[in-house]
Amino acid sequence: MADIFKSERGREEVLGRYLKFLDNWPVRSERRRVPTRQGETFVLVCGPEKAPPLVLIHGALGNAAMWKFDVPAWAEHFRIYAVDVIGEPGFSAPSRPPLNIDVYADWLEDVITGLGIERISIVGESLGGWLALAYATRRPERVERLALIVPGGLGNQIRFLYTVLPLLLLGPWGARKAGELIYGKARPARSEDAREFFDLISLIARHCRLRMEKLPLFGDAALRRLTMPVFAILGGKDVLIDSPVTKRRLKAILPDVTIDYRPDAPHVIQNRAAPVLAFLRKQ
Repeated sequence: MADIFKSERGREEVLGRYLKFLDNWPVRSERRRVPTRQGETFVLVCGPEKAPPLVLIHGALGNAAMWKFDVPAWAEHFRIYAVDVIGEPGFSAPSRPPLNIDVYADWLEDVITGLGIERISIVGESLGGWLALAYATRRPERVERLALIVPGGLGNQIRFLYTVLPLLLLGPWGARKAGELIYGKARPARSEDAREFFDLISLIARHCRLRMEKLPLFGDAALRRLTMPVFAILGGKDVLIDSPVTKRRLKAILPDVTIDYRPDAPHVIQNRAAPVLAFLRKQ
């Protein structure tokens, strides 16, 4: 079992705040726990029961809270399954097996099968994009559409080691500067929901341990298995992944890809709900 939290007190504080956040979810939801070979996985479910299934996979140091501002639009058209990734600060098992593509693809297969879903669309962000690719390259017949938001696994992530990680070692000032690099300096209007979200993110950053492994890169042969339509949103000022390389590889390899490249955007992409929804609903 991985030691995700730096202390038991930190674990209780983060999960308590996360639970309150879920209690204020913007649409009616239910909570499920799915057994997998890596331990129990928590899934937040919302949207019409008969609507097409859409699986959401968040990034590192995250949980289902990351989708709160996207869900109101998407849940009008899809049955949403927001998965808490194992080994991250959510309600899933603390298991953090090495970042082996087969291991995580098998874990996600367990989740999807346990939910009783046959064919899905997936939205994955950052680490969640890597997980989505791990699954889709091995189970392409089960994936209807694939939306990737600043996905890992296509371009190198070496810049993180030289820019963000040293700042995180410098206390509150460094954490604030790291947040500016990842989220950008310009923040949206601070609604109560937004304040609660950033408070949760700050709490997670203070009490949780990062995954230190580099995400394995997907080879060209693996990416050619992605026969479904693919949509990617990339930020030109992303300090965690190499967006130009990611863009180049997607365009060169995939037969059916649409790329929304935002030259001035950081790693965390704002205003993504509408373009993702348009892609998912495209006939």
